[in-house]
Amino acid sequence: MNRDFRGNDNRPRETRTNERVRAREVRVIDENGEMLGVMPPMRALDIARERDLDLVEVSPNVVPPVCKLMDYGRFKYDQNKKENEARKKQKIVTVKEIRLRPRTDDHDIEVKTRKIQQFLAEGDRVKVSVQFRGAEMRHPEIGRRLLDDIAEVLKGTVTIERTPSMEGRMMSMILSRAPGWEPPKKQTPPPSDKQKASDTPAEEMPQSSDAKDATP
Repeated sequence: MNRDFRGNDNRPRETRTNERVRAREVRVIDENGEMLGVMPPMRALDIARERDLDLVEVSPNVVPPVCKLMDYGRFKYDQNKKENEARKKQKIVTVKEIRLRPRTDDHDIEVKTRKIQQFLAEGDRVKVSVQFRGAEMRHPEIGRRLLDDIAEVLKGTVTIERTPSMEGRMMSMILSRAPGWEPPKKQTPPPSDKQKASDTPAEEMPQSSDAKDATP
């Protein structure tokens, strides 16, 4: 059982409706928000049924409890629909990792830098790590310089959430997308000469002047 430090049951209370409303008296609000007054729950339920609605306890902890007349099935449907739409709009931010070595060449660094930008454009955070092996552990400044160079190249594109720090044999920093930065839009390359030629309708070939009409 879920209880707080005072021993109170803090589980979510199930909404009581119709015959399950057990209070001696309830304060009733109609479907338009108008107050109908305080009455026994059976009287309130009769009114709800006359209007083809449900009696729903909306504030069970006040005295007397407050109940509202509504189409409870429709209310639950709309509520679930809103929750599903909100979940769809939520972006799950993941942390992608890019690994380097102290001796990673310039070409590979350029490739990995573009990959970092791609991850950031997709809304992810990026952990950039330099892995040291053997004697490389004696020169952590090489890894620090490498990470600083990447951060400088991406200046204006990233926010450094965590500056470079050692974690065992790894030196890492965490990057996120800088506020206001938008990834460059992909440009459609202009059509090639061959494509232009293929799109141009072929003209009718002129008849050769040397051609002679066949005599039947």
